[in-house]
Amino acid sequence: MKKTESLAFERILKLRKELEEHNRRYYIDNKPLISDFDYDIMMNELITLEKRYPQFSSEVSPSVVVGSDVHNQNTGSQFVQAAHRYPMLSISNTYDKAELSVFDERVRKILQVNNVNYACELKIDGTAICLTYIQGKLIRAVTRGDGSVGDDVTRNVLKINAIPRVLSGSGFPDEFEVRGEIFMPWKSFDELNLKREENEEELFANPRNAASGSLKLIDSEEIGKRGLKAIFYHVLYDQEMNYTSHCQLLESARAWGLPTSPYVTLCNSIEQVSAFLDFWDVERTSLPYPTDGVVIKVDNLLDQKILGNTSKSPRWATAYKFKPEQALSRVVSVDFQVGRTGAVTPVANLEPVLLSGTTVKRATLHNLDQIKSLDLHINDMVFVEKGGEIIPKITAVDLSRRDSIVFPVVFPQNCPDCGTPLVREESEAKYYCPNQFGCPTQIKAKFLHFCSRKAMDILAGEATINQMFEKGYISFLSDLYKITEEQLLSLQGWKERAADRFLQSVEKSKNAPFSKVLFALGIRFVGETTAKSLSRHFGSIDGIISASREELLQVEDIGEKMADSITAYFREPSNVSLISDLKRLGINFEEKSSGNSKSNKLAGLNIVISGVFSISRDEMKSVIEAHSGKSVSSVTSTTSYLLTGENPGPSKLQKAKQLGVQIISEAELMAIIG
Repeated sequence: MKKTESLAFERILKLRKELEEHNRRYYIDNKPLISDFDYDIMMNELITLEKRYPQFSSEVSPSVVVGSDVHNQNTGSQFVQAAHRYPMLSISNTYDKAELSVFDERVRKILQVNNVNYACELKIDGTAICLTYIQGKLIRAVTRGDGSVGDDVTRNVLKINAIPRVLSGSGFPDEFEVRGEIFMPWKSFDELNLKREENEEELFANPRNAASGSLKLIDSEEIGKRGLKAIFYHVLYDQEMNYTSHCQLLESARAWGLPTSPYVTLCNSIEQVSAFLDFWDVERTSLPYPTDGVVIKVDNLLDQKILGNTSKSPRWATAYKFKPEQALSRVVSVDFQVGRTGAVTPVANLEPVLLSGTTVKRATLHNLDQIKSLDLHINDMVFVEKGGEIIPKITAVDLSRRDSIVFPVVFPQNCPDCGTPLVREESEAKYYCPNQFGCPTQIKAKFLHFCSRKAMDILAGEATINQMFEKGYISFLSDLYKITEEQLLSLQGWKERAADRFLQSVEKSKNAPFSKVLFALGIRFVGETTAKSLSRHFGSIDGIISASREELLQVEDIGEKMADSITAYFREPSNVSLISDLKRLGINFEEKSSGNSKSNKLAGLNIVISGVFSISRDEMKSVIEAHSGKSVSSVTSTTSYLLTGENPGPSKLQKAKQLGVQIISEAELMAIIG
């Protein structure tokens, strides 16, 4: 082998390995390390090298194989894999208008025509989905997967209000597939990340990752709370239909009740396509959802069939992607913020710069590792993007503009607030202040979290908490229940009416459900959903305190890191003392019965549910509990029944058979409870 060939082969292998890793992080983990633009540059380099050196081509190269979102069954995925009736291909893309002209020339040459009509659609930055409707009813929803096989996420898609379960109108095929994108609007994305930030959970990088991650949640009920939407762009069917135009077919889909884009435009030439691109490169920033380009499709359906597909992409479509908007600004300083759990987060203060229609003054740096990887210095000129066009982030330092007057960013060794030496766990990227009971910032942040609307809903904002803390009225969460009217009236600006309203909200909070109380305690990694799972599973705070790590791992949604955090919280004597104090003050630490108990027919029975039922999983759990049964998440030797619906998890079925656990259907359960 010649030296040039050898070098090319080494580069090809390296690119394949890196692209496969980025595919995994993008499709499976929903935690991309690089931008789409950087990924596409790498992919184009690989394609170019493979064309130049065809002897090194491979049927499993990332340039040929569609990136897959299918979870390996060995990783404990709760989703069954389903085959696509028609291959679900990806679309080739470009950032260069000249390549669109080449695409147009190739299409006209194959079709032997002088002009082609193109349907132009905004490329929604979401996660691809394929729905099957039979007799107008939604039967199945499957992710793209590897193009041949995807994850069956029907039970989750049924929770998305924007997607019709039953079609309206008439004229739709008896059975057909419709494909599109499930996406998260900017507003929902902001709210979700704000909630995660409050809980000091890792933020989603962009709405696409948030949508994809939401679609693979185990708790279907949580899906409906995340504000997901959908836009469909492709209809496939077998029966004879009188459609010749892609745009015409989309209009019919809209009449059937399927959400389609209102911005689909029919262009009569590649020049009109170019004008459409120019318009939306500017206007896309005003849309309420993320777009990263435009998909250009041959409109005539017969022409689409003539053009056909490659192993990876249709020849009748291509995508033009907008380059990410960047701004250049100077780093003025770096602040270090202490969060509720003690996590110290560096934030860069920037010279104000306009980006995507808003003025950016600050950008998160996440942790020390990112500062080091960027080689960031104070006074550096940096490139700033909005991650998913919302969260400002520094993507690179412009080293060509670095002058001699720069200063390294010094990460503090001690807490910026209380001076306690910071610690960093081996598996963590962040540094923490361990002084949770003496660090003023942490203490006040805990009170704000405890009083928040989604926790105990006590009328106390940041200014109130600061006043009470400075006066020495509050140090522990239980102190809120000991404050007197006299103390409140001593605070600046407080009158009797304000004091009465505050005390009423404190008294009312004693009736908060146990799950909200558990969430309010601020245990690291325990958000609203996890708190509900824990409260349902153990029934009381005493049950959680006495639970072993192994027992915690049996709870749905609880992983090893979360289990360790929970056990560590209750090992701390001060936390146990706090709970005792709150109990004495009348706070509810037990899962109260709904009062809807109908019978004891399931008393003493542990029932695991798996699959899709005629009602939601939470409603099914309520049915079990209403008849005195206990809904548990994992099949063990103590399981009484495995209750199965459509598409039950294969791992649970296999475990039940191995242990001899009786498997029953929804109908059989209803017969038992009469």
